[in-house]
Amino acid sequence: MPIEITHDGPVATVTINRPEKKNAITLEMREMFAKAFEGLAEHNTTRAVILTGSGGSFCAGMDVGEMGAHDITFSLTKIRRLHRIVRSIMNLRKPVIAAVDGHCVGAGWSFALACDLILASDTAKFAQIFGNIGLVPDAGAVWLLNQQIGTMRAKELVYSGRLLGAEEAVSLGLALETVPSGDLLDRARVLAQSLASRPPLAIGMAKRQFTLAQTTGFDSFLEAETAMQPLMSQTADHKEGVSAFREGRPPDFTGT
Repeated sequence: MPIEITHDGPVATVTINRPEKKNAITLEMREMFAKAFEGLAEHNTTRAVILTGSGGSFCAGMDVGEMGAHDITFSLTKIRRLHRIVRSIMNLRKPVIAAVDGHCVGAGWSFALACDLILASDTAKFAQIFGNIGLVPDAGAVWLLNQQIGTMRAKELVYSGRLLGAEEAVSLGLALETVPSGDLLDRARVLAQSLASRPPLAIGMAKRQFTLAQTTGFDSFLEAETAMQPLMSQTADHKEGVSAFREGRPPDFTGT
């Protein structure tokens, strides 16, 4: 399958599996990709997700073979399905880790940026290559880059279309850390298992807070926070966390 989902306890791994094309996404794969994340939103035993690619690449963006020679209706269908993928990643109320190996370019980079954390292998290469084929960035790339590194640095990456290595990505705050390629998935699994042990409702609500912080003013954010914290204080996980702290033991969060 070009989009595969595997489960290891509370951690799900979504793998883009088209290695012969550096995991470039076809129109059919867009639908499968979005459905994978939408399904994980309803999978209550999954508490953390890893997004990765097979064959030494993360994702080379969209399949160039499906570009051009189509009418506007087809183009609108393509971009709407693309937006559905990015929304499904960003809106998932569970931590998502992008494990990036090799090429992560075009919309593929947007998929990674839509995740909560990015681990980059020492072979990772990032680029906004749209200008090379006379297109503007899509899949929310400009918004995501602008939020994470500011307008001037984002413009330089978009306008130049240059390749960005793993170390520079870390230095710019576009990746959390660099990992040897052979250790990438193991490191992602360790991190995902750690996040999966945290209180799911609180993590999901904190993720919502980060989204609000990017789209609302401070006063509006505080109003939303006013509703969130009292709600979390009534959960069984909050009571368990307090009890575990008082008793000097690790908490056992159930997501209730």
